[in-house]
Amino acid sequence: MAVRCSPPGGGQRSGSVWCERSGADVTRVALITGASSGIGLATARLLRGRGYRVALVARSADRLNEVAAELGALALPCDVADIDALPDLVSATVDEYGSLDVLVNNAGVHYRGSMLRHTPQQLAQMVMVNTAAPIALTRAAAEVMQPGSVVVNVASLAGKLPLAGAATYSGSKAGVRFWAMAAAEDLAERGIRMATVNPGPVDTGFFDEDLEHVTPMTFSQPMSTVEQCAQAVLKAIEADESPMEIDVPFASGKLATLGYVAPPLRRILRPALEKRGAKVKAELMRQKGLSG
Repeated sequence: MAVRCSPPGGGQRSGSVWCERSGADVTRVALITGASSGIGLATARLLRGRGYRVALVARSADRLNEVAAELGALALPCDVADIDALPDLVSATVDEYGSLDVLVNNAGVHYRGSMLRHTPQQLAQMVMVNTAAPIALTRAAAEVMQPGSVVVNVASLAGKLPLAGAATYSGSKAGVRFWAMAAAEDLAERGIRMATVNPGPVDTGFFDEDLEHVTPMTFSQPMSTVEQCAQAVLKAIEADESPMEIDVPFASGKLATLGYVAPPLRRILRPALEKRGAKVKAELMRQKGLSG
């Protein structure tokens, strides 16, 4: 069920609590998945601060409603792995705001370590959330989006380079990247742009629950903040290019691309990168009181 919330001082509208920010440009509407924390929450805050009306999607209804109350947003609790429920997210957004201009496919799940550690259901969930859900939700959104709208997919640098210890996650993110590149041509027929943001490691607490199983290679690159990633999403929204990709950080993206197109070079660089990443991982584990 959709919940409309506002901070103190919001007005009443149609029996729902609502927030209007004086002087704000509220002409654009964004639907953001994975919006209760991390990159999704940072993106929601950034867009709301710029006057967007935002509809927020996450599995945890309690946390999502707290965020909606903070931002004056539409809360749509949903597990995006439930493909049949995704068209309802689009309908609820349009029913509330009258349009949908921006879709941010941000929700993601990652079970860490060798695929042999995980059940077939866990592996399938990664594919459903990371790849199938963005495809299905974009298909539903395309039915109501007008020319000038944009779809932004938050993928990963792991989708640009095979990553041992994250095989299914890496494959699922590669899948959404390549789908986005191809689907951009389909969406162009309706004047809808497609973009992808590829973060490297992000300081979100995403690693904390299973740190010992995170591959050292993950930590070989600089850690970005959720705010930096949100700025990349905003840049993708405001750009004219389609399809387009933004890597965060830029240099890590170039290194990943180089490693993909030149496998011999990847093999040469890998030991040094893994050594660097292992040092960072060991320090993080020490800080958290975990054994190496």
